Amino acid sequence: MVATTDTTVQVGTGPVSFAELVSVARDGAPVELSPGACAAIDRARAVVEELAAAPTPSYGISTGFGALATRHIPTEMRAQLQRSLVRSHAAGSGPEVEREVVRGLMLLRLSTLATGHTGVRLETAQLLAGLVSHGITPVVREYGSLGCSGDLAPLAHCALALMGEGEVRDASGELMTAAEALAAAGLTPVELVAKEGLALINGTDGMLGMLVLAIADLQLLVRTADIAAAMSVEGQLGTDRVFAADLQAIRPHPGQAASAANLVALLADSGVVASHRGPDCNRVQDAYSLRCSPQVHGAVRDTITHCATVAERELTSAVDNPVVLADEGRVESNGNFHGAPVAYVLDFLAIVAADLASISERRTDRFLDKARNHGLPPFLADDPGVDSGLMIAQYTQAAIVSELKRLANPASVDSIPSSAMQEDHVSMGWSAARKLRRAVDGLTRVVAIEVLTAARALDLRAPLEPSPATAAVVALLRSSGVEGPGPDRHLSPEIETAVSLVSTGAVLAAAEAVIGELR
Repeated sequence: MVATTDTTVQVGTGPVSFAELVSVARDGAPVELSPGACAAIDRARAVVEELAAAPTPSYGISTGFGALATRHIPTEMRAQLQRSLVRSHAAGSGPEVEREVVRGLMLLRLSTLATGHTGVRLETAQLLAGLVSHGITPVVREYGSLGCSGDLAPLAHCALALMGEGEVRDASGELMTAAEALAAAGLTPVELVAKEGLALINGTDGMLGMLVLAIADLQLLVRTADIAAAMSVEGQLGTDRVFAADLQAIRPHPGQAASAANLVALLADSGVVASHRGPDCNRVQDAYSLRCSPQVHGAVRDTITHCATVAERELTSAVDNPVVLADEGRVESNGNFHGAPVAYVLDFLAIVAADLASISERRTDRFLDKARNHGLPPFLADDPGVDSGLMIAQYTQAAIVSELKRLANPASVDSIPSSAMQEDHVSMGWSAARKLRRAVDGLTRVVAIEVLTAARALDLRAPLEPSPATAAVVALLRSSGVEGPGPDRHLSPEIETAVSLVSTGAVLAAAEAVIGELR
């Protein structure tokens, strides 16, 4: 069942925000069109109706589509043209796409309709808003989008539901026909008219929605990775001197400075760090996975920032073809549907997710090697030889990191022609977004295992006291059922608990409750 919130998101002629998209996609927020959006939709529709009545063919209004765009369609066949377009393009295959992805896609298509550049009727846009608000989610399949001419097949499955056709899930998650769901919600299907079919399916909304959701997740994860790194530096008797602000200033990448500042704050007042800070310490330099954490985590941050900039531009865009320029009374063909700008940054994020997971796994592995963990038992086991400790937890990390490296192979370097070579270069942005979602999930699990491992190591450093911030994270794990050192036990449930604490932001909240908001 989709989560619910009573806060309505108003969709106007301007962009929706990241927070609004997350609220609708994940929290089930209802939506409504603003008065300005309604007026803009009506103005654009008037332009389309004037062109539809004209004797001169106008692409997407009185012609076929794609490679069939040269055929002029007579007035009496145009409703059938719209039905045929949506039905034929709803050709996805494979498993169902996640509910949050479809809700995000629907919100973004509604946002584009609200700009007044697509030419749909107001009643069609309002029905789409009604589906979102009633929690009706069309069944969209994994495969079908090439990321050029937008996410055609996924959007067509959503448009099909507006016609009362196809399968949907209601707010409780029950699978039913669109006709049944609309009737139960008191909504009436629409019969699409000129231009509406194209306007509903020609956009980058699927890949963009997944990009925004991934950015939201990664912004949380990169801060949580700083917490994990601080716990690892502390548990492996590393130094915090390399994180000093003046050292970061001579290589002024903003993300690096933010990460280093977080590490300094997280390690403040650590009894473990203080225990080896004196002249008797024989540690000269820590391993790169510890010492260079801000450089790697910072580069991840800066990449996320760039990707967020691209996402913000795309949220401001009105992606459709043809597009209505209502102020000038004309409709023009264009290439704004090409997903390249979004596809590239989706691939960038898969790369940094893989590397952030890689350095996290390397820090974890150091805890388990007696030759490198500075006095801790092998594999942090209670009775090494009898107990295996966290040996296989690291195997799980390693398997995920290996998978993330494969997922980092960019989808956007590929292209395969379609539509009789009319669409001869495509972005593969949908594919880039789908693999990024798997990468974000994998990164979450890798960071969670590092947190779990570092927490056990800090317990084993007793009576030395960890910093107040890292101690709060250890306490959170223990109070949530992730036990401390002891004989071997079933680890998988504890790993899943740690994953949940990371993904929900509980680990971040525990540390921030002590030292304030991390950067």
